[in-house]
Amino acid sequence: MRVLVTGGAGFIGSAVIRHLVLEKGYEVLNIDKLTYAGTLTSLRSVEAKPSYRFFKIDICDAAAVSSAISTFGPDRVMHLAAESHVDRSILGARQFVETNILGSFTMLECVREYWASLERRKKDAFRFLHVSTDEVYGSLGRDGLFSETTPYDPSSPYSASKAASDHLAKAWARTYDMPVIVSNCSNNYGPFHFPEKLIPLTILNALEGKSLPVYGSGANIRDWLYVEDHARALDLIAERGRVGETYNVGGRNERSNIDVVKRICAILDDLRPSGGPHENLVRFVTDRPGHDARYAIDAGKLETELGWKAQESFETGIEKTVRWYLDNEWWWAPLRQGYDGSRLGLLKAGAG
Repeated sequence: MRVLVTGGAGFIGSAVIRHLVLEKGYEVLNIDKLTYAGTLTSLRSVEAKPSYRFFKIDICDAAAVSSAISTFGPDRVMHLAAESHVDRSILGARQFVETNILGSFTMLECVREYWASLERRKKDAFRFLHVSTDEVYGSLGRDGLFSETTPYDPSSPYSASKAASDHLAKAWARTYDMPVIVSNCSNNYGPFHFPEKLIPLTILNALEGKSLPVYGSGANIRDWLYVEDHARALDLIAERGRVGETYNVGGRNERSNIDVVKRICAILDDLRPSGGPHENLVRFVTDRPGHDARYAIDAGKLETELGWKAQESFETGIEKTVRWYLDNEWWWAPLRQGYDGSRLGLLKAGAG
């Protein structure tokens, strides 16, 4: 099995590649632009494997993408490359539109051309998995879950750009009969997570005795999914999912942001008591513009049709994650030199 993964130097993409190479024994080509959030150190465990290759490519570059596809000859494409941080999208939306929308369009067109050239057996077996987010659905109230039929209602430039790319993927499936599958996931966490997101930022700021910023009152709720559980789900969807369908991937682990931060502090109090209690570092800050109140995924379709189930609860996954950051300063310390944990996504007075 030959799998082309876009965005494989990112958080989720690198987990997918480690799973495909180390657990499944597949041949994998990783194409990645290597933006600030992409680092090849996340792939140190596979970089010397003969079954793994890397091309530094911008997915908006159609000529480079087409060349990579024709050279490698994939049986599947797993498209994960995206700008993903909501805060950064608030002040820099253009990059999100270019990468997430135009980049996805480029991938779909290049893959369509390649797929159309395949002989019948390979053409029938080929799959294009477009990986997306639950943020396209907008915000939930106190009750209910996102399903695959929930209407789209994105709130941020990031989620709007991902919603647009989802629509493109589904349109290519319907218009060109291309074998496309779409997945939408809840919030991921785990090893190799760039330290701008809530969980790694909280861990590293706490270790350094810095303030732990929590938006608003910390009441916003997310469904947390351990990244290695997500990687297994994506492989399963690409292998056995029905063409033209959408599959939601969630951990069934709803937690408010403040509860997540407090749990991390409690674990660090046990493992690194110096500087504790770490909860004293919590600082409530002005809420993010357009901050959705609650996300929660109904993963029943994935669980029933394909037999997937998250192996990690939030309690087991968050402890594994904290321990990983404590044990792997070699990975995150260079990244902290380029991003010190300061707040992103602030609008100027009068701008919003």
